[in-house]
Amino acid sequence: MSFDCSNEIGNSGVFIPSIVFGTSYLGNLYKKLSYDEKLRLVQGWFMCTEKPVIDSAGKYGAGMSLEMIGRLLGDLNVDPGQVTISNKLGWYRIPLRTEEPTFEPGVWVDCNYDAVQKISYEGIIQCWEQGEELLGGKYKTQLVSVHDPDEYLTGADSLKDREKRLLDITEAYRALFELKAKGLVKAVGVGSKDWHVIEELYGEVKFDWVMLANSFTIMKHTDEFLGFVNRLHRDGVAVINSAIFHGGFVTGSDFFDYKKVDPESSQGKEILAWRNGFDNLCSIYKVHASDAAIHFVLSHPAVSSLALNTSKQETMLRNWDVLHREIPKEFWREMKLKGLISANYNYI
Repeated sequence: MSFDCSNEIGNSGVFIPSIVFGTSYLGNLYKKLSYDEKLRLVQGWFMCTEKPVIDSAGKYGAGMSLEMIGRLLGDLNVDPGQVTISNKLGWYRIPLRTEEPTFEPGVWVDCNYDAVQKISYEGIIQCWEQGEELLGGKYKTQLVSVHDPDEYLTGADSLKDREKRLLDITEAYRALFELKAKGLVKAVGVGSKDWHVIEELYGEVKFDWVMLANSFTIMKHTDEFLGFVNRLHRDGVAVINSAIFHGGFVTGSDFFDYKKVDPESSQGKEILAWRNGFDNLCSIYKVHASDAAIHFVLSHPAVSSLALNTSKQETMLRNWDVLHREIPKEFWREMKLKGLISANYNYI
């Protein structure tokens, strides 16, 4: 099975290729990249596909990612019609008044601004307007969403506060769909690490697309979750999958979902046993762990695209090449027989 397709989001006229390119490294996530390194990343998008879709956010380096997108595309003289920009909204740049940014200390390197959260009707409009300014005017956002609504709800200190926050989110979406009705954006979606929050919001808001994170992976794909994904597919909602390696654990990291694995804990023993079995089969069938993870999550017919983020052009190009590689059917048969993927999963 190989993948290299482009799917339309609803009737928006926006087509998304099999891989959406993340841009947090343009905002100096964990490390500062030079201008030339960032330029190579942007050049890599167009080496992979004629019209890339890129995913950014006001939170990435307090808007630095958006600024770099506008600058780098401009320096490469890219026609605005040759790129689709997605902006996750909810964080607004403000002056830096402390030694380092307060919104995510220790995450963004050489960041000269701070950011505050603004999730409301007025707040999300302000975030969108600032995002367009940061892009520089030539390039426009076509896809919009509220950034991490699950984290916003988790911050509630009471049931009443959660109800207020839920109203804030739905009002923010009212604003985004008004932008769509005016033709200022083309499609409205949602991204969340907790798929139950997407399901809850979907009862109130009919999204054009959803981005899942840490929810649909080669390690994690419950029948309950797949039932919801099948519902989205029947409704014509495009599904973009992200965070498929569980923070690098699937490919050998000591972290699982960005938390250090304790090998003596019950969870640690369980997931390390899974990885040992997985690595053994990968070795037998000469399959790279990341290749298997990518093929698995793209196999479901509901999944239009996979969002991947890298700081190196060569890794980006290899991920794209993986779409054209074949993985032996026997490998998947053994994965099911050994209980490493669900025996009920019918698409691989």
